[in-house]
Amino acid sequence: MPVETEIKFHVDDLAGLARRLEAAGFHLQTPRAFESNVLYDTPDRQMRARTEILRIRGYAGQWTVTHKRLPDIGPGEDSHKHRIETETEVADGDALAEIFLALGLVPAFRYEKWRTEWTDGEGHCVVDETPIGDYAELEGPAEWIDRAAARIGLDPAEYITLSYGRLFDLWREQQNSTVQDLTFAAVGQVAKG
Repeated sequence: MPVETEIKFHVDDLAGLARRLEAAGFHLQTPRAFESNVLYDTPDRQMRARTEILRIRGYAGQWTVTHKRLPDIGPGEDSHKHRIETETEVADGDALAEIFLALGLVPAFRYEKWRTEWTDGEGHCVVDETPIGDYAELEGPAEWIDRAAARIGLDPAEYITLSYGRLFDLWREQQNSTVQDLTFAAVGQVAKG
């Protein structure tokens, strides 16, 4: 089973990061595109209790369905985040959502971002503009992540292994917010309020 290994880091300067990526040998793979994600779970959140997600993602004109869980053996997080990830493209995300609903699953969490993808041919750097700030992810083998981080001037102390859901939980605590979804519309209402 494929294991996804990644780290996130906060981005203060998107244009500066793009220059650092280019200088480090990365090239643009997918230009900035809107991404919408919906996590599905049982009504009593059994998947969340098992630290699993089932997600339908729409991005750059394509749909994917993804299941993620902690590895059976080894770290879920050390200085990197590790997950067993099973993912496949689907023709129609809306139809798949109807199937999930018919099976008794419910939308448990929605999150949005604008994503730009970069690669150096060995791993990926995705740059995410989210409603709660800008982040990037380095995804690939752990050794490559550490080398790529050094090439772009990122200190391992800046590594974040939290999911966007957990980052959103922390943001909600800081903002004393009851917003349930990490969408531009919902978070924008908090900023206006």
